Amino acid sequence: MHIWVDADACPAVIKEILIRASRRTSLPLTFIANHAIKVPADNQIQFIQVASGFDMADNEIASRVQTKDLVITADIPLANDVIDRGGICLSPRGELMDKSNIAARLTMRNFMDTMRSSGVDTGGQNAFNHRDRMQFANQLDKIIQSSI
Repeated sequence: MHIWVDADACPAVIKEILIRASRRTSLPLTFIANHAIKVPADNQIQFIQVASGFDMADNEIASRVQTKDLVITADIPLANDVIDRGGICLSPRGELMDKSNIAARLTMRNFMDTMRSSGVDTGGQNAFNHRDRMQFANQLDKIIQSSI
């Protein structure tokens, strides 16, 4: 399993959890973003910078992911692509996205996008908190343990 991270909007605390997990398990970890990100000097941890532009990091991840790889992203269309390719998706809030729930998530995302486009204020997500961090760490551990 390779862990790919849609790093453009990934919280720093989640990046730290992923780095520790990669070091503990020796799983390869790659951060992909359109802006520079500092990563530790480690053979299994790397960073790939893509050009700025709409979905450039998402497209790079989708083109590289293989069956059973894990992708960390909050981007629902990217998650859908990854799942279609046999990958596993986990949001930074610890929400597992798979074949059983991705269609509903994609429908809701498209609906909310339509609402925002028509001027409706749909609000945003709650602030990232300790519970989100713990849920992410717990889900990550489950996924890693099931792959080893």
